[in-house]
Amino acid sequence: MGFTVATNNGVRRITLDRPEHYNALSVPVLKALAECIDESASNADVRCVVISGSGRAFCAGADVAEWAEAEANGTLETYGWTEAAHAMMAKLYALPKPVIAEVNGAAVGAGVDLALCCDFRYASSKAKFKAGYTTMAYSPDAGSSWHLPRLIGLEKAKQFLFFDKAWPAAQALAAGLVTEVHDPESLTAAVDAVAATLAAGPTFAYGQTKVLLEQSSRNSLVEQLSQEQAAGLLCGRSKDADEALKASIEKRSPEFTGQ
Repeated sequence: MGFTVATNNGVRRITLDRPEHYNALSVPVLKALAECIDESASNADVRCVVISGSGRAFCAGADVAEWAEAEANGTLETYGWTEAAHAMMAKLYALPKPVIAEVNGAAVGAGVDLALCCDFRYASSKAKFKAGYTTMAYSPDAGSSWHLPRLIGLEKAKQFLFFDKAWPAAQALAAGLVTEVHDPESLTAAVDAVAATLAAGPTFAYGQTKVLLEQSSRNSLVEQLSQEQAAGLLCGRSKDADEALKASIEKRSPEFTGQ
C-alpha cells in the first residue's frame, strides 16, 4: 500500500512508508491514498488527519523508477500518474476535516504539493522544500502553481519554481510556506498536540469554514455573505452548536463530538 494508517482519539495518522524510495508517490500509492482520504471523510471517528513520512524524507514526489519504466515502455503519457495524483490531491484539499502535514524531512516536487494540500504544515528544522519541476524541464503538475501564489505571493512563487533551489525550513517559514518549525525531536509532539486540539473541536464547523475560505476568492462580498449565511444555518443545526450554546449558558467548556 505504501503507507500506514492509525487512528486514535479522533486523529488519523497516515504515514508514507516507503523510506527506501524516500516515500515517493507511485500510481498504486496515489490510488490507495485517494481511497484512504475518501474513507477518512466519511468516517465519523476521524476528526483530524496528519500526514507524515517515515525515514529521512517526507516525500520525494513522483516515483522516478516508475517514471523511467514508463518512459522506456513508451507509456509516459498514458501510465496514469498525473491523473492519479490530481485525483488524490483534489480529494485531500477538499477533505472536510482539518489536515496537518508533518514534514519531517525533504519534500520535493509532488511531495511539496502534498504538503500544500494540507491546512497546516509543521516542519522539522532539518526539513527542506524543493519544487523539483524546472530542473527536470517540467512545469508544475500537482497543484503548486495554484497553491503557491495564494500562500506566499506571486513573486515568491516564481522564485521557488523558476530557480528550483531547496528552501531550508527557516526560509520556508519566513516565506509563509510552513506554519511552524520545530526541532526534529519535538516535531511529532507538537503536531500531536495541535491535532488533539483540532480533533476535539467542532468538526462540521471546520469543514464548512474550509469550504467558505476556498470559495472566497471567486465570490464578491455579497456572494460570500450569502454563502456564509447558508453555512451558518447548517452549522446551527449541528449537535456541536447546540452543545456550545448550552456550555456558554452553563459557563463551562463545550464537549464537542464532531456532529
